[in-house]
Amino acid sequence: MKSIRSLKSGGSFLMLPVGLAGCLLLMLIHPEASLSAAVRGLAVWWDVLFPSLFPFFIISELLLGFGVVHLFGALLDPFMRPLFRIPGSGGFVAAMGYVSGYPVGARLTAQLRAQNLISRVEGERLVSFTTSSDPIFLLGAVSVGFFHDASLGLILALSHYGGGLIIGLLMSFHGRKEDSTDAAGIVLPKSAEQGMRARIRTAFSSMAEARRRDGRNLGELLKGAVQSSLNLIIVVGGLVVFFNVLMEVLERAGIMASFFMYTGYMLDSIGFPAGLSQALVNGLFEVTIGARSAGSAGTSLPLHFKVAAAAFILSWGGLSVHAQVASILNGTGLRYLPFMAARALHAVLASVLVLLLWNPVTGRGYSSSWTSLPASTAFVSAPSGIIASLGLLSLFLAAALLLSLLIILSSRLMVILRRGG
Repeated sequence: MKSIRSLKSGGSFLMLPVGLAGCLLLMLIHPEASLSAAVRGLAVWWDVLFPSLFPFFIISELLLGFGVVHLFGALLDPFMRPLFRIPGSGGFVAAMGYVSGYPVGARLTAQLRAQNLISRVEGERLVSFTTSSDPIFLLGAVSVGFFHDASLGLILALSHYGGGLIIGLLMSFHGRKEDSTDAAGIVLPKSAEQGMRARIRTAFSSMAEARRRDGRNLGELLKGAVQSSLNLIIVVGGLVVFFNVLMEVLERAGIMASFFMYTGYMLDSIGFPAGLSQALVNGLFEVTIGARSAGSAGTSLPLHFKVAAAAFILSWGGLSVHAQVASILNGTGLRYLPFMAARALHAVLASVLVLLLWNPVTGRGYSSSWTSLPASTAFVSAPSGIIASLGLLSLFLAAALLLSLLIILSSRLMVILRRGG
């Protein structure tokens, strides 16, 4: 029995090096195609990912060093803990993740875990619903650039971000037996009677304590933020290039065509157009290529199915994003499997939400077809995109703080009413 198990484990262990060796052989057979794919991936990283992600990596590092995350953690705790069973610092991570896009949420979650501000199970909950597309990419690239219809941005945003929040609520049931209520390093007022003033004092004292523990001056903090952010953005770029090359050599070998065929059979069996198979398979590997394929799919396909496929791809994130998140979570103790399961569930949920909300939100019929224009690769410029993202971040944080205040006030009101009774 042991020999059979060892044989199975040895066989699964050998599959990866054999597969990589096969990819290397395909690259040697098709060197020009591999080089072109690598250049395309490098262009996406340099033109899109580097200017849009790198500033947020640095900003998040600085905010952690200055204790701002601890400040918002104390203020947002009444809102985040009852709903998502994570500390208030998770509210800041959620806002940054939704505004900045993948993998910023995973990056901040790993940093909170490293500082022992969240437990392992809280980190797994947090990274599962804060890894999402940024609004600039969803609205500018997908809606306008790939579908050439800005009005589709609303239903894509509702399905993608609404589905993410639902995933957050569902993930609150994950690992309840492992919950550790004292894992966060922030001491909060336990009684609602202490009110908002005590919570604000606690928030600023937590911020000051975090700044004191860090101890670095502004120059050292900025230097460390730039160095660690450069390391991460280079990893992100390398993975994007790798998956672009991998998809190209698989297509040259005819393997992608087999994937398209079998995926088409599966889609047809559940009532979806088989013509979306190429978009979904591409999206399995890389989100940008998959979303572009969904926008340029067959002209006879109903538009709501194309948008549902795009929502599926955006919410899954692609194996390229999964590899980025796995590399970030490595060494933190956070498991990858809950994240992968949450991404798969989010993808299905987002596509279902598109189909359910299609008529109420767009007012278009379910049988309407749509003529696709050539997919554009235009993105919102980096400076304007960063400014818009910072504005959205401020809006999200303000809304979360308002909800926390309302929860505190309602709790205090209930205490007063109980006393009066």
